[in-house]
Amino acid sequence: MIVKSTVGEQRTVLYNISWETFEALLRDTGEDRGSRFAYDCGVLEIMTPLFEHENPKIQFDRFILVLAGELGIEIRSAGSTTLKRKILKWGIEPDTCYYIQNELAIRGKQTLDLENDLPPDLAIEIDITSSSVNKLGIYSALGVTELWRYDGQNLKFSQLIEGQYVECKSSIAFPIDYQNLRLYLFVRTLAMCSNFKDTTPQASSKDKN
Repeated sequence: MIVKSTVGEQRTVLYNISWETFEALLRDTGEDRGSRFAYDCGVLEIMTPLFEHENPKIQFDRFILVLAGELGIEIRSAGSTTLKRKILKWGIEPDTCYYIQNELAIRGKQTLDLENDLPPDLAIEIDITSSSVNKLGIYSALGVTELWRYDGQNLKFSQLIEGQYVECKSSIAFPIDYQNLRLYLFVRTLAMCSNFKDTTPQASSKDKN
């Protein structure tokens, strides 16, 4: 077991963890726990987010919802829902994720099972520090078509092309690019999040619709 505690996250890494143990941990810890899991073929990373991690996550979620509203795009947030497939032995809980292009396909659903349902169209990862598992490999195996990654300073767009994530200048979910003024100002705001005081009551540390 390896435990790393940093400014943005605390990460605990466990090795030789079976899929059955992973699923048991998911059941036993429940949906309202503060930590998030990433499982990579026997390696389990348990990440506990700190303030420097959670504050940008909240701002991203607000930004996505406002942007979708302004553009008239129907979306559904899946929050930090566990995305997993037993046959692949991979699972992950994003900071937040959304159905956008495929929102209609899961409209009205109360549960999500990637053995039968489509994966989210967009996932967002806040990684202030480096993860110990191959998150890109997990997301690509699960078929998430777009990934946004924020490291506390920079935001990167990646698209899934032929099974690999390719960094690009624009989003496929929204008609924006990194040079867009509104997005630039948003990223600058995130970089100064340590000076931001959020007084909005939070019902749970994990969001799930």
